[in-house]
Amino acid sequence: MDKLRVSGLAVSALIGVRAWERQVRQRLLIDLELDTDAGRAAATDAIADALDYGTIARRVVDIVTAAQFQLIETLAEHIAQQLLNDFAVNRVKVVVHKPAAIPNAHDTSIEIERTR
Repeated sequence: MDKLRVSGLAVSALIGVRAWERQVRQRLLIDLELDTDAGRAAATDAIADALDYGTIARRVVDIVTAAQFQLIETLAEHIAQQLLNDFAVNRVKVVVHKPAAIPNAHDTSIEIERTR
């Protein structure tokens, strides 16, 4: 199986359990991995036969921007379900990074994998 990956998609979101997190957008980084069959796209060199990563990235930005979840776990689940619903993929892995979640930590993240 071939894999399409998008790494470090930066999006700002209202997310968190503290009152200030419900008012101030925070920078999240999103990593995606989607199973695909790239054979036809490789043979035809046509975007119509490919899993369009630009469209996928815009969809994730829209999802994150509109969401107002408390937990990055919930956001990751929501992204995964929407990608499975919106695109012809059977498996998706989503990693949501919240770099500023813990003082003195480089990163905090959740990784989930879902199948159709």
